[in-house]
Amino acid sequence: MKRAVLTPGAPAPVGPYSQAIVSGGFVFASGQIPLDPATGKLVEGGFEAQAERVLDNLRAVLEAAGASLDSVVRTNVFLTDLALFPRLNAVYGRYFTADPKPARSTIGVAALPLGAPLEIEAVAAVAR
Repeated sequence: MKRAVLTPGAPAPVGPYSQAIVSGGFVFASGQIPLDPATGKLVEGGFEAQAERVLDNLRAVLEAAGASLDSVVRTNVFLTDLALFPRLNAVYGRYFTADPKPARSTIGVAALPLGAPLEIEAVAAVAR
């Protein structure tokens, strides 16, 4: 059994995928890039503002699924420039404050949709 998640608090899917799927006590959130859900455009203001938008989008999806950033067990972070890793950590640490912190992988990639510098996906525990 699985349930799709759709919230206006995060960008609408632009392809054949869901913002997230809830199944088996977990929510599997699709990767979020720094799109403003109201405009569908990349936010401006530099990397930190974009990282914040990604995490705000992710939080909106998780909350719509009945989860939260505190219930995240794993994230995958995709960066087009691994030199941004320390700046990512500074923002990420403000969002993931509960212990234990989620498990995480950070992967350097050649490109992301719409020229975004980062994308983050997550798996979180959710009440059944």
